[in-house]
Parts: sequence; structure tokens; C-alpha cells
Amino acid sequence: MAGRIEDYALIGDMQTAALVCRDGSVDWLCLPRFDSHAVFAGLLGTEEHGFWRVAPAGPEGSPAPHADRRRYVGDSLVLESEWDTPRGTVRVTDFMPPRDGAPQLIRIVEGISGRVPMRSALRMRFSYGRVVPWVHKVGERTVAVAGPDSVWLDTDAETHGKDLTTYSEFTVTPGDRITFTLSWQPSHKEPPSLPDPEGSLAATAEFWREWVEHCTYHGPYREAVVRSLITLKALTYAPTGGIVAAPTTSLPEEIGGVRNWDYRYTWLRDAAITLSSMLRTGYREEARAWRDWLLRAVAGDPENLQIMYGIAGERELGEAELDWLPGYENSGPVRVGNGAANQLQLDVYGEVTEALHLAHMTGLSRNDYASLLQLKLIHYLETHWDQPDEGIWEVRGPRRHFVHSKVMAWVAVDRTIKLIESGDADGPLERWRELRDDIHRDVCEKGYDKERNTFTQSYGSKELDASLLLIPQMGFLPPDDKRVIGTIEAIQRELSTEDGFVLRYPTAGDEAGVDGLEGDEGAFLACSFWLADDLAMIGRVDEARKLFERLLSLRNDLGLLAEEWDPRLQRQVGNFPQAFSHVPLIDTALRLTASGAYGG
Repeated sequence: MAGRIEDYALIGDMQTAALVCRDGSVDWLCLPRFDSHAVFAGLLGTEEHGFWRVAPAGPEGSPAPHADRRRYVGDSLVLESEWDTPRGTVRVTDFMPPRDGAPQLIRIVEGISGRVPMRSALRMRFSYGRVVPWVHKVGERTVAVAGPDSVWLDTDAETHGKDLTTYSEFTVTPGDRITFTLSWQPSHKEPPSLPDPEGSLAATAEFWREWVEHCTYHGPYREAVVRSLITLKALTYAPTGGIVAAPTTSLPEEIGGVRNWDYRYTWLRDAAITLSSMLRTGYREEARAWRDWLLRAVAGDPENLQIMYGIAGERELGEAELDWLPGYENSGPVRVGNGAANQLQLDVYGEVTEALHLAHMTGLSRNDYASLLQLKLIHYLETHWDQPDEGIWEVRGPRRHFVHSKVMAWVAVDRTIKLIESGDADGPLERWRELRDDIHRDVCEKGYDKERNTFTQSYGSKELDASLLLIPQMGFLPPDDKRVIGTIEAIQRELSTEDGFVLRYPTAGDEAGVDGLEGDEGAFLACSFWLADDLAMIGRVDEARKLFERLLSLRNDLGLLAEEWDPRLQRQVGNFPQAFSHVPLIDTALRLTASGAYGG
């Protein structure tokens, strides 16, 4: 059975990623890319769907013990897990070297004290656990082949096969180091080169050390900010600059529920706010790579802007269900692909334009096509901003006039006006100033409930929506505007949990609600960080700091966050780790540091 979501650690090579449980089991790994089929899919099913556990050996059939300690080595993605056993202490180091050739997952077992019996159990199942590969020896190497894929195992330990699983049993004493390397290669090609685990370990540690040195944030929350930045870097597909929302699919927003989606794609919204955080913390190269990815993905067709693309810019992301997988803790269905790619979400025009604006303002090297794209986006919005859409939360119910979508359309026009005013682009300035005023007036007249002194989720609705917290952050209204303060206080009253965390919007439980889905979900972590931001902006900085530090306490022991927090079960839920949680963590830390809102 898979562990709790917070029991997992992330390792990756900036082209794919693996999740390693506290019991030493790799239960999720897609090869060779984030969005490829999983070789280990036990996370969404059982051990029959693929896993690789390296841990102290126990009695046959007994559950593997959880590590007594684990940590990342410094500011890196090199994971160390240690077990204290009656016979001694052992350490397992797991990492994926930044790729220069075949993707590799390397595991090094090191004896610390005593004599510790160890067991490696490797069960590869291709195509998300559906296909049993042909496993055989090629010299001293073990290879598993199925269709176009082959995975090669190189190890110092003796191996044997049993029950369609590759096992190794060995004992380590102080100073022993036993290495295992798993490498992927197209099955029609020559075998991958023999690995150098120790050399790769040193190179991987050095890569992360050098990368973290570029971080310009040195405030009181540096540990949390740096770990979030490393996580965002790990979610970046290095060959193209695309950024996945999360490396997983179908981790549920409600245990046992149906709100299970594939997040292994590049949402323009998520990627744009990630670019913003990267720029504000010194990572200009990542920002430039994302801007180049955007220009390639959108190409000459901004009128058909998608809300998400594949990590190389692919447009076809058809959604399907994998009926042979029962889902994480029986939370089905398991989905791959994402049908929301074809939705109309007007807010993405604002997020993309805001990111391009920030890149321009921070001196990122000029790109004339980026400015041209920005102008084309506004030409499109001129005739479409007043349409209903599916909104930021990708509702699968009827389209509505979502207030947040209109606000972000205003942002797109406002930032483009600023670009023209700076002299770096030409456009119909007066016409777009009028458009900006028209959108602003429309939102304030139709999206605001005077009786309750709050903006609402959509025009004419009574429901609230946590995305309204972005109104002051985007500059649509100043923080001291009574409508802004009223909205913040209404969200605290109606959308907050007992712990003060924030729900996205009201859900309907067993009936389909505004989002067209049954069931409930947890508190949305990004929205909770937004509330902390807003509280700081309206002068309630002590309250903001306390909320922020409660949110930091929800991270797992390695500093990682999923998409949501279940206040009833007191556990993380949703895809993991989630870029849309780590980005606002960084932003809130920067805001609180600037305000001096920290301390005991």
C-alpha cells in the first residue's frame, strides 16, 4: 500500500522525477519524461503495479520499516534516509543526476554501524503498471524490455528473479557502499553506458550547490524559500524550459473522491507565476527559458491560446482513464491527459502578460516577439473579455462571468498600456485606456455585492471565491479600499477552516456544484498564502505572519507541499509536490520579509 502523500520525497533530473517513500520504496517514476508512462505506478495502485524498495530486511511478508531519519544533503535533491535497526545503522542515498545521456535513478546503500541485512525488491511494470516486461541478463547487467522501452539495472550486489520481481539480499558493515543504478534507454538502441554512481553523486551535489548560490533572498525564511526554489527547478523540463504543475497524476483532492487530475503539463498560469518568483529571487536564466518556451508554444496563434500545453509545447492532451489502476487509496478514476486544455480561461491572458511585464521591468534581455505577442493577446481580449469562461479553477459546469477572469483581463490590458507608455511597443493607447476603464467599471458594478461589501465569485452570484484575494495584489484596487477589506473579511468568515486555511470556493458535497463535480476538497494552500499576503497588505502583519508560519508547519519533514490540506484528516492531499503551493510560499516570504513581519 502506498504511503501518505507527505511520506514521499522528491528526487529528479529536471526531465522527470521519482517519489521515494519513508520505507525506501520508489512508488512513482515516469520514463523518460514527466509525462511518459510510469514504470513504477504503485502510488496509484498496489505493489503489483510497480515499485522499487531498498530497506533493511525483515521477516518475510512483514511491512518494511520506515526510516528513522531522512534529509536532503544541504540545498540539493540528494536524499539520505537512515534506519536504526537492532543489528546496526544503515543509510540509503537516492538521487537522479542532471541528465547527460540516459536518465538514471541511483541508490547507494552505506553501512554506518553494525551488520545490517538489506533487501532490494525491484518490480518494473511498464505502461502505468499494465505491462510485465521481459527481464533477462546481458552479461552482468539486468535489462527489462517492453515495446519501445528498456530499463537497465547495474549493481554491485548479486540479483535473482522470483515472482516476476528482481531481488538482491546482502549485508552491509561500516564503510560498505553497495550501488544500484536504473537507466532507461529506447529498446532499439545500444545499451546505455555503464554508470559511475560515486562520480554522479559528487556531480549532482555540486550542480545543486552552484545553482542555489544564485539565490538573492537572504531573509528569515531562507530555508523554506530555497527548498521551494529547488522544487520548482526540479519541476522544470530542462530541454525546453516548460514547467510542470506537479510530477504526478490523480493524487486526490479528497481521499476516496473523484477530483483526480493529471498535472504533468505546463499550465500557463502556474508557469507564469513560477517565472515571477524565479525573477524575484535571482534566477533570470530560468525565466528566459520559460519565455522562449512560451513563444514557441503559442507560436503565431495567440487567438487559440491554450491554458496548458505539453512540456515541449504539445497541444493535444486528450484525457483518458486507466481502469486497471484502483487509484491512490482507492480514489478513482486515475486519469492521464487533461481535458481542461480546451477550456476558455480568460485569466491566463493576464498571468502571461504580467509575467512578460515583470521580465521586461527586471531587465530580461529584450525579445521583440514577446512584445508582439503581448499586443496580439490584447487585440484578442478586446472582443472576448466580456464572454463567460471556465475560470481559474477549470470548472466542468456551465461557463460564468467569473470576477477573477475579468480582473486578470484588466491586468493584461493595464500591463500592455505600461509597455506602450515605456516606448517599447506601439499600440492604440487611448483605445486601450478606455478598454481598461470599461473592464474595471464592469467588474465593480456587476461583481460586487454592496449589501455584503464583498466581491463575489461571478456576476450575480452570492458565492465567494478565494481568487478574489488577488484583487489588491494585482493592483486592481488599493489594499485600503473598503471593498477589498470587506472581501478579505468575508473570505475569512465564509471560506476559512478552523485552522484559518482557505477553501477555493463552496463545494456541494454529494451533488454537482458550481464546478460541475461531486464531492468536496481540502483547503487550497495557494489561497491560504494569498490570504496571508492580503493581511500583510492591509496592515494586519502579525496575523499574516502567524498564518504563514502555520502554513509552513504543514510542509512534510523535507519541506514539500501538495496542492491542498485536508483539515478533517489532518494530511496533505492533491498532486505532489505542487508548484502552485511553493510559488506563493516564496512570494509571501518575500512580502513578509519586506514588511519586517517576522520574529517571535
